[in-house]
Amino acid sequence: MGRESKYFTLSLESLRALGNWAADCAERALPVFEKHAVSDTRPRAAIEGIRVFAGGGKRTAQLRSLALAAMTAAREVGDPAAVAAARAAGLAASSAYTHPLADVHQTKHVVGPAAYAALALELDHAGDSTIADGEVRWAIEHVPSEVREVLLQMPARQAGNGRLDKLLYALDAGIRSRTLPQDA
Repeated sequence: MGRESKYFTLSLESLRALGNWAADCAERALPVFEKHAVSDTRPRAAIEGIRVFAGGGKRTAQLRSLALAAMTAAREVGDPAAVAAARAAGLAASSAYTHPLADVHQTKHVVGPAAYAALALELDHAGDSTIADGEVRWAIEHVPSEVREVLLQMPARQAGNGRLDKLLYALDAGIRSRTLPQDA
């Protein structure tokens, strides 16, 4: 028997709030990529692209191309911290295309940019987990209520074994449990 999918309403305003927050998170790790690939502007262009959308621009094929280009940059850069930073940028740009599907895999579209940014900064600091933990706290403290509402429409992530899975879980759980001032 097949699993039924549950769709929910996802407004353009919520996607814009998600895109802006995702860009804020990814941008914090962008210097990690840029110090390893000084002339490669693809991750920065992806962040700039999602900012245009978040500011009222349209979702275009160009934005999707910018996201894919950042992911290609991640495959080409070689340094693990820079890879994670480029993935954060690519996921931030692709957040505009988050599906309104109540599926645990969609949660990665919401918290992925912050998780990869945290991982990039941790790896760039010799694997110091306190760096990533601080980034997770920052992301949770700065999440807009619209993003939290989107995440609450999706099933909660389960804790995984790998470092990225742990960061994804910490972000998911932290955002869900956070009582934002707008929610009071």
